[in-house]
Amino acid sequence: MKDPYAAGKFCSNPYAEKKEVDGSLVVILDGRMEDRGLELITPISRCLRTHDVHELILTDESARPGEKVNQIAYLGFFEVANGGVIVSGDRVLLDEKCIGTLAGYDETHMPNHLNIVIQTDKLLTGIEMEAGLGNKITFKR
Repeated sequence: MKDPYAAGKFCSNPYAEKKEVDGSLVVILDGRMEDRGLELITPISRCLRTHDVHELILTDESARPGEKVNQIAYLGFFEVANGGVIVSGDRVLLDEKCIGTLAGYDETHMPNHLNIVIQTDKLLTGIEMEAGLGNKITFKR
């Protein structure tokens, strides 16, 4: 059976309502690349389970599910405190400040962790953002 997103069966985002998903930073990263080659998967949503740890990567490229991303900065890893569903286009907050919108997901390191790619206007690493261990990460519509 073919994925409904890859098959083009959805003309719009089917997620009418959903709860926020949040967690806290457990690793702060300080790195960037101009040729990372992340391949965003086609589905617009992923389920995040409580206590799972995933990587947060920023890009200033216009990126959407199914596209490739090269220009990136590493923010860090976060542990999910309240699981749920995150969807491309969700706003991503760092301690209540919006840092960008969810662009998509790269599964390079699965099943260890998911690369969650955030599209932002200002490409900064976790250190440059002055992120700290325990800072809250929130995904919301």
